[in-house]
Amino acid sequence: MSRVLLPLRRSGGASLARQLLWLQALVLLAVVTTASVVAWRDARAAVQRAAEQRTTAVVESLADSPLVVDAVTGSDPTAVLQPFVEQVRADTGLSFITVMAPDRTRYTHPDPEQIGRPFRGTITQALAGRTTTETYTGTLGPSVRATGPVLGAGDEVVALVSAGLTVDIVGADLAAAVPGILGTAAVTLAVGGLGSWAVSRRLRRQTGGLDAATMARMLDHHEAVLHAVREGLLLVDGDGRVRLANDEARRLLGLDGDPVGRPVDGLGLPAELAAALGSPERGVDELHLTDSRVLLVSRSPTRSAGRSAGSVVTLRDSTELQALTGERDSVRAFAESLRAQAHEAANRLHTTVSLIELGRSQEAVEFATHSLAAAQELTDRVVGAVEEPVLAALLLGKAATAAERGVLLEIDPGSAVGLTGIPGGDLVTVLGNLLDNAIDAALTGDPPREVQVGLTVDADRLEIRVEDSGPGVAEEDVQLVFRRGWSTKTAEDEAGRGLGLALVAQVVRRHGGEVSVRPGPGAEFTVSLPLATRVGVAP
Repeated sequence: MSRVLLPLRRSGGASLARQLLWLQALVLLAVVTTASVVAWRDARAAVQRAAEQRTTAVVESLADSPLVVDAVTGSDPTAVLQPFVEQVRADTGLSFITVMAPDRTRYTHPDPEQIGRPFRGTITQALAGRTTTETYTGTLGPSVRATGPVLGAGDEVVALVSAGLTVDIVGADLAAAVPGILGTAAVTLAVGGLGSWAVSRRLRRQTGGLDAATMARMLDHHEAVLHAVREGLLLVDGDGRVRLANDEARRLLGLDGDPVGRPVDGLGLPAELAAALGSPERGVDELHLTDSRVLLVSRSPTRSAGRSAGSVVTLRDSTELQALTGERDSVRAFAESLRAQAHEAANRLHTTVSLIELGRSQEAVEFATHSLAAAQELTDRVVGAVEEPVLAALLLGKAATAAERGVLLEIDPGSAVGLTGIPGGDLVTVLGNLLDNAIDAALTGDPPREVQVGLTVDADRLEIRVEDSGPGVAEEDVQLVFRRGWSTKTAEDEAGRGLGLALVAQVVRRHGGEVSVRPGPGAEFTVSLPLATRVGVAP
């Protein structure tokens, strides 16, 4: 845990946001460069195709011209074709157009000195009757050219036509496309850079300018704290969904599997506990029950951008503390019972002594014998009917307490219980809380104020019945009496309101038993618990 408590420090390296910015810049530069190269190559191919298409169109047009056919078969082709072809060349913007004989002898050429000389280029395909394109270095330098046949009346090749654009002109066309490519690349870099900067700035705000090493160290500390802390910890978002739960929280809530991403009210928890976990309000040490535990729940709301972002919930196990508190209350009740009995015994002893001093010995003996017989009768009835020592002691103590408060606690004559094997603490929780509630209820009713207790074993089950003479439970409250927080006590009892019967229900559920209440005047609570020796519960 010492590692967890060390303060976190920045390692001095570049922040995660800055690293991401540089990485995005490099990736963006590589992508834009690659795209620009591809665009330039596409543009070059497009210009090349355009040049080939222009030259091919001119060659095919001239090859089909009757003027050209007539001229090449006439006596002086150059005289007819040179001015015509040069006009066509000027109109089409080509670098050269050459009409030649099948043996390569030029009839026309932009340089008149080249007329009559052999043509430089490939004519094999043209002699075979097909028009072809190529890049070839001729008298005007490298050029993109097309060469095709001129067919006579019998479809024989009577001449050839070649037209071309020099590479300089093609390069100029390609150069015209470069500004557009570079402009697009520049705009892409600018927009991408601005976007990367915005993302980096947002990430810097969200990470607090921390670098990757520091964040990794924080994550290690975070994981160590979650696993080492002895309290249950839940992070619940504004939508009531669990975003984090440590090991202790899963154990205390009895959750199977990973609850992250699930709504709180879908975890199978009691409704009151689920509502408390999902509440956006602050809470400190609120007492809640599961089927097997007593939990103290605290909530600390969190806010983001001025609105609720959920809450941090801590859980503490108060089961053992509650059990100790119950045992303390039982001991206190026994002590109060003994005090009441001692006070009553002192009063009776003073009365007996006074009768003797007055010379009324016979009355003193009768009074003392009657008081002793009444006390012994209750003890004998309880001990004879209840072999379970915890229950017997609890009944005697509660009987004395009830008597002091003006309530008569009677044991059903048919009660008979042996050793149950049920843990004594659970028996005290069930019967003690039922008796406390019954005595309090009887005090609010009209005289005679009575509480009746029945303890029997039926079909391997311990049956506990507690009935009081109080005002009872309303029909609409029957489903609420065992919920934590339900109580008929007044406001000054707020600290302990609605817990006793909830603890009774918890113990009953844990043992697989049943509990019920009869509505109407004079409430009657009935608890049925399987004997521990029959269901395998360790005593």
